[in-house]
Amino acid sequence: MGVPALKKSQSQGLQVDRKDMGRADTLRFNVISFVVEENYDRAVKELEDYINRDSQYPRFKERVERYVGHCIDLVNAIRAKRKFPGMNHLTMAKQQEINEKYRAHFNELQFVLRKIEQVQVTVKLDDVRSTVWVVRALAQSVGVIFLVSLMIEMGEGLFITSIIVIDNFFIELTQWIFQKF
Repeated sequence: MGVPALKKSQSQGLQVDRKDMGRADTLRFNVISFVVEENYDRAVKELEDYINRDSQYPRFKERVERYVGHCIDLVNAIRAKRKFPGMNHLTMAKQQEINEKYRAHFNELQFVLRKIEQVQVTVKLDDVRSTVWVVRALAQSVGVIFLVSLMIEMGEGLFITSIIVIDNFFIELTQWIFQKF
């Protein structure tokens, strides 16, 4: 059972499956929707808002900035190809070439938006891994501190008690031996 196409532009032959757009209300879904609807300014604004948004991950903006810039360039290239002046006056071969370039830009836009999502997942995983490392190091530190304090306690308390018991044993053994002789 296939997912119906979101929209098909008759002049360009554009068809986008819902599964290619990702989940609703994500960057990829919004940008692709705006581009398919030929609302390029909103697509660019969505990308700019995304990069200007504060992130809870410190290196996220740095890692995604070039991808978002490339997406903005692709949206502008798609706009230029679809709104090419005098398109009807060009030969069919030239029109087809422009349409192919447009589709190539659109496919690249989808690819780069997926890369942004992958970077987001990678940054989240790195954050979780670092949290696990910190928790593991903390647990190991507490364990080492517990063992050292246990050894100190045993050395000061149990060790001295052991010496007294052993000393008392030798005293009693010596007295018993002297009583036998």
